[in-house]
Amino acid sequence: MDIQTWTYILVGATFAVYIGIAIWARVGSTSDFYIAGSRVHPLANGMATAADWMSAASFISMAGLISFMGYDGAVYLMGWTGGYVLLALLLAPYLRKFGKFTVPDFIGDRYYSNVARTVAVICAIIVSFTYVAGQMRGVGVVFARFLEVSVNTGVYIGMIVVFFYAVLGGMKGITYTQVAQYCILIFAYMVPAFFISFQLTGNVIPQLGFGGTLADGSGTYLLEKLNQLHVELGFAEYTSGTKSTVDVLAITLALMVGTAGLPHVIVRFFTVPKVRDARKSVGYALLFIAILYTTAPAIAAFAKVNLIETVSNEEYTEMPAWFDNWEKTGLLEFTDKNNDGRIQYVANENANELTIDQDIMVLANPEIADLPNWVIALVAAGGLAAALSTAAGLLLVISTSIAHDLVKKQIIPEITEKGELIWARVAAGFAVLVAGYFGINPPGFVAATVALAFGLAAASFFPAILLGIFDKKMNRQGAVSGMVVGIVLMLFYMIKYKLGGFGGGLEEDWWFGISPEGFGTVAMIVNLIIAIVISRVTADPPEEVQEMVEEIRYPGEARKIEN
Repeated sequence: MDIQTWTYILVGATFAVYIGIAIWARVGSTSDFYIAGSRVHPLANGMATAADWMSAASFISMAGLISFMGYDGAVYLMGWTGGYVLLALLLAPYLRKFGKFTVPDFIGDRYYSNVARTVAVICAIIVSFTYVAGQMRGVGVVFARFLEVSVNTGVYIGMIVVFFYAVLGGMKGITYTQVAQYCILIFAYMVPAFFISFQLTGNVIPQLGFGGTLADGSGTYLLEKLNQLHVELGFAEYTSGTKSTVDVLAITLALMVGTAGLPHVIVRFFTVPKVRDARKSVGYALLFIAILYTTAPAIAAFAKVNLIETVSNEEYTEMPAWFDNWEKTGLLEFTDKNNDGRIQYVANENANELTIDQDIMVLANPEIADLPNWVIALVAAGGLAAALSTAAGLLLVISTSIAHDLVKKQIIPEITEKGELIWARVAAGFAVLVAGYFGINPPGFVAATVALAFGLAAASFFPAILLGIFDKKMNRQGAVSGMVVGIVLMLFYMIKYKLGGFGGGLEEDWWFGISPEGFGTVAMIVNLIIAIVISRVTADPPEEVQEMVEEIRYPGEARKIEN
């Protein structure tokens, strides 16, 4: 069977599974809709968290980034993985002990202020919409190539599927759908990696093949070969880094603390029965995530070697079918500048004739390696699973922030549970429409868009949550001031240097030499300083709030022993 037929079969089967789970898990209470009734097993929650976390950026874009950035791409691996350690140690157990539905709910109650709650809702919506833009674009990219529809049409199809199981099943439906999506995406990611690793290095385990020698008997290491190819084309060696140490540290830290502050990840730890289960969930999630994250650098190297050897200085008319297929999507473009009919893929921009969207590297990799059609279609199904799983989690955050933290807590406190559930579903439907718009008009390729969302989360939520747990003297004035300044500063920098707003800005003008992807670290530090200073020159929180913070950190018996 051809690729398109296989794609229809596999994507259709997976969509049927998602919709079937949504029907089975449909909910009738706000507790089930918001946090799945806090009855999810830690193992299932670990898988759901991994799927929620491993978005289109992880599945589609991360290896693509590493393919083009080489050594510098390691910041994404370090930052996104390290963030889970922070989450496990600093936040997850304490937030579960607090027992609220949402991050704005925690901030509103901890800082005894509806103003703080509203600011947190606004921050959650900004972060979530920035993040979801990348997911919907990922859906469009997959559909554009494998179902031969436009990127926009692909986004519309994704919107319909997400709307169905997010609105009908809420957190309960999303959780069990994400368990299925994790199984699909990890299988789809690993199978082609096994194939290509064996082809190139003779070792079926990609992590070992990445550091091994080529299967051609030359004794040349894979990375040595890739360095040679890069140098021949005028690029820097693949294993060399070009980013400044300051920017690498800033991006890594922004991704780490952004991970620990992402509302759609944090809310997952409200779905388990006990505090101990929250810790277990983080452990399982780290294990499941590590499988993909340790494979990504290998896939990046395999894809880059195969791409260069297939296209560099080759006759355009002799290109394999995959080249023409990706050209049709507009994500791969050849311009014959010297009219010699050959593809010049070189570092010199004036001479380079090949433009490659980084987001296609993982999806095109099996085709470039000439793997069986069912493997190619499997990758398409996996990419969709990754994008849709995260999109659903983000949409739920937006829905609950509006229905619970705005409508229930502030606008209509007397609303019935049924009325609140209706508001939640309407908000989820509205969020799907807005997410679709951003998917069609994204502010950059998938991973770059997602990296900005982490910066926004680092600049706004992380300090407020961290200080809310560990500093009982932190008051509402400090927390609100810090969040507002942090997110406004990050938004200004992002719009100016990434989106060209406020007159635009050149890379040479970056503040402290830090890129927009890493500026979340600066904004977070500013947030922390402002929050601490203002809290120390204004009134202490009420005694009952300080007592609540003590109770979150230390159970009653432990406090007696300590005293």
